[in-house]
Amino acid sequence: MPFVTMTTRQPKTTAFKDGVLQAVHAALVVSGVPPTDVFQRVLELPAEDFRFDTHYPDLSEARTDDFVLIEIVWSAGRSVKVKKALLATLMDGIRAMGMSPEQVMVCFKETTWENWSFAGGRMLHV
Repeated sequence: MPFVTMTTRQPKTTAFKDGVLQAVHAALVVSGVPPTDVFQRVLELPAEDFRFDTHYPDLSEARTDDFVLIEIVWSAGRSVKVKKALLATLMDGIRAMGMSPEQVMVCFKETTWENWSFAGGRMLHV
């Protein structure tokens, strides 16, 4: 069960947020996540609360107010190959919505199964 957090600067339209999150989810599904496994949140912050370098580390174009940070918390064990494929699919989706991939940063956070309780305090995979 991946848990996705999208952080961006205010203001963003619902269409912008939906487009990014749909691209993320489509990439997750291609990587093997079930299509119904959707757990997403959006943090839309004022500029003073979401600060970033516009060029770090080697961008071909500057980050703008449309920059998004995508954090994907998921279970440990996926290979670098799977992560690279997910990123390629995600960037294709970002391009398809007319956004530059240079505006997207992704952070994978891995945890083990005993750290998930999906509901009711139950630990399904332990």
